[in-house]
Amino acid sequence: MDDKMKSVGQMLIGRNLTIAFAESATAGRLSADFSMIEDAGKFLKGGITCYDACLKEDLLQVDASLIKIYTPESMEVTQAITLGLSKLIDADIHIGITGLTAPGGSETQEKPVGTMFIYATHHNELAFSERLNFTGSREEIVTATVLACATMLEDYLTSVDN
Repeated sequence: MDDKMKSVGQMLIGRNLTIAFAESATAGRLSADFSMIEDAGKFLKGGITCYDACLKEDLLQVDASLIKIYTPESMEVTQAITLGLSKLIDADIHIGITGLTAPGGSETQEKPVGTMFIYATHHNELAFSERLNFTGSREEIVTATVLACATMLEDYLTSVDN
């Protein structure tokens, strides 16, 4: 586990904040990595893996038309899964992640494989959102996304009070 993850975990504990994840492209990796931090039970509420679009619709209540218009791998859908997550899991911080880790999704020249979307809220207000672009294997893209998310979360927590 990366020291960045441990640092973020300690920051969440120190600020008495809880967190939950809705993960598509990272398929639970963020939740799993955070669960390995000592005292994770003090901050990690849980996560939902919503790899397939039907789970985004059925479980997280994302409107099918939003997915049809913007594709499952988009900032609009990432925002929607984060909102849906907040209705299912009570936490201070909610983070949603979608993206393209391999060919076969909605990739285009403007949105190639390696394009990832992160959307985070804190007390239901936007904390940060980012479109990222990575290259490499599926594993490398997911690992880079998890680290980028941890870095953004660390930066955000450093910049705000509870």
